[in-house]
Amino acid sequence: MGKRDYYEVLGVPRVAPKDEIKRAYRRLAKQYHPDMAKGDKKQAEERFKELSEAYEVLADDDKRKLYDAYGHDGLKQQVWGGQDFDWSRFTHYGDIEDIFGADVFSSFFGRSPSGGSLFEEFFGPRQRRRGPRRGRDLETEVMVSLEDVAHGARRELHIPRIAPCRECNGTGAHGGRFVTCPECKGRGQVSRAQTRGFTQVISITTCPRCGGRGQWPEVACSTCRGAGRVETTSTLQVEIPAGATDGLRLRVPAKGEAGDPGGPPGDLYVLVQVQEHPQFRRDGGDVVLEWPVTFTQAGLGADIEVPTLDGAAKVHVPAGTQSHTLLRLRGKGLPDLETGRRGDLLIRVIVVTPHRLTAEERRLLEKLAQLLGDYARRPKSFFEKLR
Repeated sequence: MGKRDYYEVLGVPRVAPKDEIKRAYRRLAKQYHPDMAKGDKKQAEERFKELSEAYEVLADDDKRKLYDAYGHDGLKQQVWGGQDFDWSRFTHYGDIEDIFGADVFSSFFGRSPSGGSLFEEFFGPRQRRRGPRRGRDLETEVMVSLEDVAHGARRELHIPRIAPCRECNGTGAHGGRFVTCPECKGRGQVSRAQTRGFTQVISITTCPRCGGRGQWPEVACSTCRGAGRVETTSTLQVEIPAGATDGLRLRVPAKGEAGDPGGPPGDLYVLVQVQEHPQFRRDGGDVVLEWPVTFTQAGLGADIEVPTLDGAAKVHVPAGTQSHTLLRLRGKGLPDLETGRRGDLLIRVIVVTPHRLTAEERRLLEKLAQLLGDYARRPKSFFEKLR
């Protein structure tokens, strides 16, 4: 069976301008995309291919003129089934976001489990931009104390990574001399044909040998053997900001692995872990400290010395303080990561009851108990009430 007229496929007149052709294709492509169409998926697939073939021809001025003059026979190659189809010439549809828009495309078609679009999963990968690949990002962890959180800190990290070769300055070539890549013949890309039923799809990817440069070292560097990268351990200093929270992720630009020769390096991400403190407990910007006081200190009142994140400090315990009372030292907590404003130190008073008494201590406590008991049982006099 012969091919249908391309204008009929898109449902547009022969004099339709480009904008109308684009709108028609966009509407129909959404309707018949195999991953979105309802009903017979095989039929939707064939319809979608037919639509894309028609659009590829009618959206190109030269191909459209040739088609208008000579029909299907005038085209030198067939978009979806031809053996000579070159994806790199599929300029109008190769970057499908030009049709749907990047946001619309991602939200409408979604992503495949492999990380690419559903279009790529079905029809094969689209043409990628030429050029060396960016290096891989790295991640490491650093453990800090609560004192480090209070004042900020600096940590020395030793990161195993792939770094540019110093011998050849990351080029991979001895003396910086290159020849045309034998894999891609200088194009920086290689093509791969896949047959799916009666259809042959040709995908074009970055050359795996030269990384898209189109060049290969004339004499490979003896240190990196032409890769331009070597395994090493880098030592660097990382600043931990005051007020850092547990799980904070710090980005250190360009300290990840090196990219392909000529490509940018990745980044290093440092995950901050805050150790539990043996005395202090973090509560947002405040720090809570449980501190014991004696029975007499709580009853009579006293000035006591307590630890803080800045060193020892004095705090007054009022007479008659009950156990679990909170005393506050302002500005002795942790700083806010954005504003730098410090929280407070909250001292939870724990009244300690003596459990081993000498004979004299027991006698005095019994006397105190007797006095308090007598005072509680008998009615107060007029003058006692005034006091």
